[in-house]
Amino acid sequence: MNEIVLKCVFEFIGTLVLVLMGDGVVASNALNKSKGQNGGWVVITLAWGFAVMCGVFIAGPYSGAHLNPAVTFALAIAGSFSWAEVPGYILAQMLGGFCGAMLVYAFYKDHFDATEDAESKLAVFCTMPAIENKLRNFFCEAVGTWVLVFCILMFATKENTATVGLGSMGALPVTMLVMAIGMSLGGATGYAINPARDLAPRCAHAVLPIKGKRDSGWAYSWVPVAGPLTGAALAALCYMLLF
Repeated sequence: MNEIVLKCVFEFIGTLVLVLMGDGVVASNALNKSKGQNGGWVVITLAWGFAVMCGVFIAGPYSGAHLNPAVTFALAIAGSFSWAEVPGYILAQMLGGFCGAMLVYAFYKDHFDATEDAESKLAVFCTMPAIENKLRNFFCEAVGTWVLVFCILMFATKENTATVGLGSMGALPVTMLVMAIGMSLGGATGYAINPARDLAPRCAHAVLPIKGKRDSGWAYSWVPVAGPLTGAALAALCYMLLF
């Protein structure tokens, strides 16, 4: 198999698993008659972190496990990734996010049918703000993604990876980073910090025959795309200024 195709295949699989497990924990918490209903924010943030870990273990050896268009974009800006491979990676990530969301619906179909609240159904697929203020919501998404991407770039520096410690533990630091962002910076917008986990599942919500669903929140949908891309670009620029 062609090398770039192989990389994209693993980006697709890794992102699919990330969204399957990440959206899955939201479904488990939000939908009626689920054994995990009302598990709470801590359960969601922990599971999203472990979902990222699983995606990293799957894709890491083959593609580097970006699993996020914002990460791919930032690495290309920082000169750590070829611009020629950016379109294929982002397409694979978006398709993975879409297919992962479709699987969540198939898995929890009976629970979607048993749930009347359209907001809860939408929340399984994508983020919406706790208080809608699009400019501030954009700022929150940009800041959260800046922290994500800048820390990822710092994890890869020789000063971290050359010594025994967190910097040599592979997926574990990123797992804890995603958990920390969710617990500390996730309350305002639901911390999309990744267009492939928000826009792609939002598209799945739009096309799926979900009983009693609302619109897919398109008026807000630009925020969890533009915010992460902006934050990622700023993180890359900060990294380049320092190194």
